[in-house]
Amino acid sequence: MKSNFQIIFIIIFIALAIFGVLVFSGAIPLGGRNEPGSLGTVVLWGTAKTSVLSPLIQEFNTANPTFVVKYEQKSADTFDQDLLEALASGAGPDMIFLPDNLAFHYANKIFTIPYDSFSLVSFKNNFAGAGEVFLTSNGILAFPISIDPLMMYYNRSILDSNGIIYPPASWDDLLGLLPKLNKKDESNKITKSAVALGHYSNVIHAKDILSALFMQGGSPITSEIRGVFRSALNTSDGNPASMLKFYTDFADPGQDVYSWNKSFPNSDSAFSREDLAFYFGFASELQSLINRNPNQNFGVAPIPQAKNTNFKLTTSRVMGVAILSSSKNFTTAFTVARLLSERDFASKFADREGVAPARRDLLKNKPSNAYSPIFYDSALYAKSWLDPSPKDTDNIFRNMIDGVLSNNMNISSAISDANNKMGLLFGR
Repeated sequence: MKSNFQIIFIIIFIALAIFGVLVFSGAIPLGGRNEPGSLGTVVLWGTAKTSVLSPLIQEFNTANPTFVVKYEQKSADTFDQDLLEALASGAGPDMIFLPDNLAFHYANKIFTIPYDSFSLVSFKNNFAGAGEVFLTSNGILAFPISIDPLMMYYNRSILDSNGIIYPPASWDDLLGLLPKLNKKDESNKITKSAVALGHYSNVIHAKDILSALFMQGGSPITSEIRGVFRSALNTSDGNPASMLKFYTDFADPGQDVYSWNKSFPNSDSAFSREDLAFYFGFASELQSLINRNPNQNFGVAPIPQAKNTNFKLTTSRVMGVAILSSSKNFTTAFTVARLLSERDFASKFADREGVAPARRDLLKNKPSNAYSPIFYDSALYAKSWLDPSPKDTDNIFRNMIDGVLSNNMNISSAISDANNKMGLLFGR
């Protein structure tokens, strides 16, 4: 009898242990579940509007009555300084909404979640590939919440009037449309353009577009080896020189693909004025484009891909929630961060922001509206890269493009110079 009781006890213990692992990994979602000791109040900072997040936070607090989350909206322009001052005074938040391009910048202030607490397998099973920008060899910098993929917006009326049935699926297809869509006056000046590529100053998201090209070509842009981050722009893994040449040729009057110059306004304005057939912008820009020109007949498609490849890829912006090392209520902060990345909050957050959720199970269930299914599909194969310093890399990409167009640098030296300068940023 005693032996049978021990066997039953061991079986129950093993079953409970397996159940606990599945719950913790998110495989078995439990609404309102909290870790032991998840009590009190935690403060969350971000740049999303309070009017957008307050209803979601209120619902979240109602579903989790053992603790309270207070959200504070901060200006994107002063967020860094506000956080540094708050941390110095000992009054900083417990958590922050962390955009992927600031993950490296705040890495020394963030608690890196060890894989013993949330396994790498669970992370990859739960979140789409773009969220892996928050992974390091030592652990997780943030739990991903949303993905904002780079898309291709196109003017349906322009395509229809030129007998073009579908937007281009590949870059080769796009090149084939240029003779039809580039319009010139009697002096051979381009008056209407097919696509805004080639320059930096008046191509909105030029760094992101070129990043997508680099990654499609096989370059990871940045990488980590045993805890050391480095620039990987100029590596044998990809062919960044051909991608940079492809991009800058659109601004070279001597090339057949010449389509864009500095006389045009910013590419988003040209698109809304209907002087541009294709505009590369993020999913989150949809409503602002509608507001700019409510009568414009436009559609959305994935960005073109390289032909004859076995994968698709676009770049993206990823939002995560990170725990600060200075949190005074760490247990609750960890519980909150994990719960915010789960189905209920993540789906509502993405919907309010006009982007896609980062969870794989949510990407599987696409909303029925006109645009979200396209955004969700792109989010699933989107990628990002760890930016060492957004403002500095903006200048590096600008100088790389302008250096080629001005003939101050050839393609190879421009890539090499950019790679070296990015490497220095990681060493600061």
